[in-house]
Amino acid sequence: MLTLYSYWRSTTSYRVRVALNLKGLSYRTVPVDLVAGDQHAPDYAAKNPIKGVPTLMLEDGTALTQSLAILDYLDDVVPDPALLPDEQILRARVRAAAQTMAVDVHPVNNLKVVMRLKSEHDFTNDDSIAWMRHWMTEGLHAYQALLPDGPAYSFTDTPLLCDICLVAQLYNAHRWGVDMTPFDRLLWIEEQALKLPAFDAARPENQPDAT
Repeated sequence: MLTLYSYWRSTTSYRVRVALNLKGLSYRTVPVDLVAGDQHAPDYAAKNPIKGVPTLMLEDGTALTQSLAILDYLDDVVPDPALLPDEQILRARVRAAAQTMAVDVHPVNNLKVVMRLKSEHDFTNDDSIAWMRHWMTEGLHAYQALLPDGPAYSFTDTPLLCDICLVAQLYNAHRWGVDMTPFDRLLWIEEQALKLPAFDAARPENQPDAT
C-alpha cells in the first residue's frame, strides 16, 4: 500500500490526498506535525531532504516528494481520470492556473516563510496574516482572470489539476480571513468540488491528525 506522509493543514498534502482519492488509490496516512517540527527528524529528512510534506512512499520503498511532481506521477501511472486535458493549449492553460496557486501563492505563504518573517523581520502575528492575505488575494484575482465562462470547474466540467490546487489554497484563504467577495466564480468551483467524495475525504478537518 502507498504511504502518504502528510500534515492535515498542509496545502500541498491536501492536493495529493485529492489526487489519490480521484484515482481510487488506497493509501495510509502517516502524520508529520509541522508545527511540532517532526519534519526535521533525521529519519524523516532522509525521506524528504527539503524537510516538508508531502512525501509519498511507494510500495517498493521509493520516496516521492514535491506535490506537483507526485501529481504528475499519479497521472502517469493511473491515467483515468486525467488531471490534465489532451489538447495542448488547454493543457498549458490548466498548468498555468495550477502554478498560479502552487508556485506564485503557496511558497510565499508557507509556514517556514512566515516563521522567518516573524523571527528575522519582527513581523507580528497581525503582520503575518496581512502578508498572507495580500498574496492570496493577488493570486486569486489572477487565477479567476484566467478562466473561461461556462464550465462547472475552472476549464471543463470535470475537476483537473488546477482545481485541485485552487480548492486546497481556498482552504487557507478561508482560514486566514481573505475577503472572498470578489471571487464568486472560485467559490462556485469550490462548492462543486467539495460535493465530490474525493475532495470531501481530503479536507483537512477529515484527516486523522486534525486538531
